[in-house]
Amino acid sequence: MYAVVEIQGSQFKVEKDQKLFVNRIDAKEGSKVSFDNVLLTDDGNKVQVGKPNISGISVEAKIIAHKKDDKVIVFKKKRRKGYKVKNGHRQPITEIIIQGISEKKVTPKKEVSSEKAPAAKKAQLQRKHQLQRKHQLQRKHQLQRKHQLQKNQQLQKSN
Repeated sequence: MYAVVEIQGSQFKVEKDQKLFVNRIDAKEGSKVSFDNVLLTDDGNKVQVGKPNISGISVEAKIIAHKKDDKVIVFKKKRRKGYKVKNGHRQPITEIIIQGISEKKVTPKKEVSSEKAPAAKKAQLQRKHQLQRKHQLQRKHQLQRKHQLQKNQQLQKSN
């Protein structure tokens, strides 16, 4: 069984007992972490694809060590100008081992209470009215400027 999971902004194809190097995870060495953003699973005969992710499935992993990746050299040069800059950095990474892909029971979400829904709609309507008022005022100011320019042009012609 394997899964495609998003960890720290990158997607990985993972299986049980697989070692991975991922971007630094803020957790202590030896601690267990769970990743819920599973995009695809395959158990040999059934493939599940998420829209965008699959609910109810998580990937458990254990943090082995925090390390630094190989050095990346950043070299900048502008030709014929005598400008050269050489820098480098080592990206912090975390070594993890996948302990398993597990399904958890999905509990139905509670519906939004009837008190909160009207408040959200009311806020949305207020925002809509604010935008409409803003556009009306912008249009009014544009017309006023246009009329003022026309008056100024007429005065200049008469002088």
